[in-house]
Amino acid sequence: MTAPTRMSRFFLKTLREAPAEAELPSHRLLLRAGLVMPLAAGLYCFTPLGWRAMRRVEELVREEMNRAGAQELRLPALQPVELWEKSGRNETFGGVLYRVADRRERDFVLAPTHEEAISALAASQVQSYRDLPVTLYQFQQKFRDEPRPRGGLIRLREFCMKDAYSFDPDWETLDDSYQAMFDAYARIFERAEVPALPVEADSGAIGGKDSQEFIYLNENGEDEVLLCPGCGYAANAEKATFRAEPPVEAEPAPAERVDTPGVATIASLAAFLGIEERQTVKAVFYAADGEPVFVAIRGDLEVNETKLRNLLKAVELEPMDDAAVERAGLVAGSASPVGLEGMRVVADASATAAANLVGGANERDAHLLNLNYGRDWTAEVVEDIALAEGGHGCPSCEGTLEVRSGMELGHVFKLGTSYAEALDVRYLDGEGERRHAVMGCYGIGVDRLLAAILEANHDEDGITWPRTLAPFDVHVVVLGGDKPEVAEALSELEAALEGAGLEALVDDRDESPGAKFKDADLLGMPVRLTVSPRALGGGGVELRERTSGESEVVSIGEAVERIVAGGS
Repeated sequence: MTAPTRMSRFFLKTLREAPAEAELPSHRLLLRAGLVMPLAAGLYCFTPLGWRAMRRVEELVREEMNRAGAQELRLPALQPVELWEKSGRNETFGGVLYRVADRRERDFVLAPTHEEAISALAASQVQSYRDLPVTLYQFQQKFRDEPRPRGGLIRLREFCMKDAYSFDPDWETLDDSYQAMFDAYARIFERAEVPALPVEADSGAIGGKDSQEFIYLNENGEDEVLLCPGCGYAANAEKATFRAEPPVEAEPAPAERVDTPGVATIASLAAFLGIEERQTVKAVFYAADGEPVFVAIRGDLEVNETKLRNLLKAVELEPMDDAAVERAGLVAGSASPVGLEGMRVVADASATAAANLVGGANERDAHLLNLNYGRDWTAEVVEDIALAEGGHGCPSCEGTLEVRSGMELGHVFKLGTSYAEALDVRYLDGEGERRHAVMGCYGIGVDRLLAAILEANHDEDGITWPRTLAPFDVHVVVLGGDKPEVAEALSELEAALEGAGLEALVDDRDESPGAKFKDADLLGMPVRLTVSPRALGGGGVELRERTSGESEVVSIGEAVERIVAGGS
């Protein structure tokens, strides 16, 4: 049992107005309700009230992880850089990775994720197929040098993540472990009252085979999702594929140079020649880890830079500016892969499947007609690197894709054996052969989930906590606390709440009734009980349900019974 918390002694300050820089509803509510206080960009202090909320969210996640058979542990946030060198991610994580040295000048990293550490632990413990499968998880601080922290708890430089890792003897049992975590995540978000849509996703620097994100569709989200209302296809914009408009059918014709004075864009080229943009091949220039790359793609499409970065296995991928293009000997606005030497050429499949495309002549104010792949130009790599956009055809049906914004709440991966091979996680199978374990990875950002809960559960007056996640079960407002009958009733109510195992926040401050009621609505506990001379005169305490706003006077005993029962 927990004694009621008196607000007169509680470390909490609310704000009437949120600071101007707080743009998202969740950010405004976090600050106004006094749940957090900013320390620096991407760094927040949690107050006692905010930490209670975080612990409630963490406990919900823990319950579902345990229910799915995962086992909790704890791994260090500070890790020797040698582990990251073994996995190759000391470089691939780039500038996001915090690097530190100890007094003996040994190098360490502040981990943004824990695949290396969990693999090192598993390598020391997993010996036989009898030790598998196993899923391990933790709640741990992560550190990422985000270039643009934003949105309060949405994108941080230090944050708490629940990360889990499964180790299986083969891909078939990994499928089972993956499904168990997928189902656990679905239950977590349902209980948190945040609608989460699973979508196909890019694995990013984590790596892996199959990958899905759980997205809360929200206009304030920083992720783009492509959805098909017809068949339900859903994918992150970084991963999405689409059904492109088919190329114009034609028999290959001889290449021909044509003057195009002042024409330097695909739109102006198509207009000048009286053709469609899909009948052109566009040149896009990138620097991949400092090396120039020529990308050829059909003129009506755009390059998906995430797909391209993954294809090139590049740490840094930046578009080349005009000066860099000129230094590379290219002619911006009139370049093509025809006769190109000394530079890597990557082509999207759209540019190689079409006949008689128009492309640059590699000289200013001139283009080439009737370019055909294989005859006039080739590429080192041909792959799907096109960006799916709203209005494109759905890859799974005849429908059309729509673009929605959303917040990523969780991510599940099938990692395979890459980390097991790098960190030597092996086991003896039933025939005595040593094999690498097959891994999965599953993450939920707890801070971001807390923010999403507020995004999904608030009104114009403040937070409307789901009952299972509210920092307190009930908010008690005391009016006329100096009167003996009010003090006696409050003592009886507090004892009854404590005896029922309910946690109460009691507003005993010397404030006006209006200020107390406004704070009660702002803090958003599911039920408000008001102890006042007026309510006592009516036979008890006033019980008000936060979401419906309905209220009535009931006895203390009935009030406690109804809160325990989960209704009012």
